Amino acid sequence: MAMEDLNDYTIIKEGEAEILMYAKNEVFYNKTQVNNRDISIAVLRAFVSKRKQEHEAMLSKRTSEVRVSEKDASKPAAEGAPNESDNNEKPDGETKEPEEISQDEHCGASEEFVKTTERKVQGILRPPRVLEALSASGLRSLRYAREVEGLGQVVALDNDKVSVEACRRNIKFNGSVACSKVESHLADARVYMLTHPREFDVVDLDPYGSPSVFLDSAVQSVVDGGMLMCTATDMAVLCGSSGEVCYSKYGSYPLRGKYCHEMALRILLACIESHANRYKRYIVPVLSVQMDFYVRVFVRVYTSASAMKNTPLKLSYVYQCTGCDSFHLQPLGRTASNKNNSVRYLPGFGPAAPLVCSDCGKKFNMGGPIWSAPIHDQEWVTSILADVHSMKDLYPAYDRISAVLTTISEELPDVPLFLSLHNLCSTLKCTSPSAVIFRSAVINAGYRISGTHVNPLGLKSDAPMDVTWDIMRCWVKNHPVKAQSPDQPGSVILAKEPVLQANFARAVASLSKAQAKKVARFLPNPERHWGPKLRAGRQITSKHISLLGAEVVTGHLNHEDSEEPDTKRQKTEDPIGSS
Repeated sequence: MAMEDLNDYTIIKEGEAEILMYAKNEVFYNKTQVNNRDISIAVLRAFVSKRKQEHEAMLSKRTSEVRVSEKDASKPAAEGAPNESDNNEKPDGETKEPEEISQDEHCGASEEFVKTTERKVQGILRPPRVLEALSASGLRSLRYAREVEGLGQVVALDNDKVSVEACRRNIKFNGSVACSKVESHLADARVYMLTHPREFDVVDLDPYGSPSVFLDSAVQSVVDGGMLMCTATDMAVLCGSSGEVCYSKYGSYPLRGKYCHEMALRILLACIESHANRYKRYIVPVLSVQMDFYVRVFVRVYTSASAMKNTPLKLSYVYQCTGCDSFHLQPLGRTASNKNNSVRYLPGFGPAAPLVCSDCGKKFNMGGPIWSAPIHDQEWVTSILADVHSMKDLYPAYDRISAVLTTISEELPDVPLFLSLHNLCSTLKCTSPSAVIFRSAVINAGYRISGTHVNPLGLKSDAPMDVTWDIMRCWVKNHPVKAQSPDQPGSVILAKEPVLQANFARAVASLSKAQAKKVARFLPNPERHWGPKLRAGRQITSKHISLLGAEVVTGHLNHEDSEEPDTKRQKTEDPIGSS
């Protein structure tokens, strides 16, 4: 690129990569996604390391099996030697001398057998190949290639010519390492993934909006044991504003509870699992994150027709009370053992909830199915967090991703969804106990409780809803509330005497380790209007002030071509001046 052309571009540096951005928003770039890219790099580093460990463990196991089989094969020959001498008698009674085999020949044959077998066992582990299905400027692919050691080829796709040209320009701009590892193609990601089945160790989907149309081809393009990274930014749909649209895209109906963002994660996981099952595959979530304005999941994809049968055990419907914060999960399936210890797969027992809520008497809304199995692998989370801490200077968004991973590391892994303490108090119209007091009461009652990375006020607990309400009834007895209408949910709940007598004494485990050390877990946005930006090529008008800010929009409109009629300009600029 000629130096004079650089005047038309802005150089953006993120991590080790630099990209050239044209002034007219022709290629989509969102600096807000630095958190997304940083956490993806951290997971990718962990995957490269884990993949190598798994390969070495497999080689070790197979080599030991080969040696055992070799010993087993040599035993019958040794034991059968006397019999062979007995059977080698000549008719006149003389015995036939067996052919002598030298020690050197025997050892040579044995070594050759081991070497031949080991050559079959020891496949060389090639560097992992990565596919970024929707690359735009190519920043993510460039960061992967330059910052993740041990990575092989990175393929960046886009179906927009301008984006592919920008990506190729950025590849050259980043030097020899990028040129040798990253390649850009103009292609429809769905077609490309379908025509390259089980070819990529990592497939990264980060679309503008819903990833649903890419999932079917993506689960086919990942190798067995590979990683699928997937982002969904259509949070309004996933969180219940348009339930019918969510069902059409993801095959699940969302509920508008306080836990809606975690439900969005679980809906996305259930959708990926559904697509994988069609090809006798299944997923194992490694990390699932809700941050900023999107959800992001990292899952490993495996192939097994028998293990796939466990899918109904990982899915549940959700019954959400319309009157109070109570919810109940209805598992889709269950297992039972036969007399010969074989496993039978059966439909789940139901119903999990009565016709009306036993706490407040209101009816239930039903949503789902959602993924109700663990959404994180805590071993991976611990490893990723340690890696992030050890290389903090390499992550531009270190503070944010460290805070998120710290909170995730302390979540209860086997408790789907969560309660909001403020919502419980809102139902009862009472003052709220501190989180420490409420946590202590739950722990003293013999149950577990933790926070959630999705909501600073969210609490995950394995305590049943009747125990939770008993704790709140005991709290209200010590902190009375004003009388309410008898048909209100709070009045119905408080009319019942608590079965459990809550103990609000401070429990030792009422604070997590991060809270006790006062480690930041929820950070504010770094600047105003921190959120999703406009799709590339979209005309910027005054209605985009809430997304971009008044100064950005005003500046853009002021630099528009002067050919635009004055009346039209006045019409678009007036709202800005009045805002």
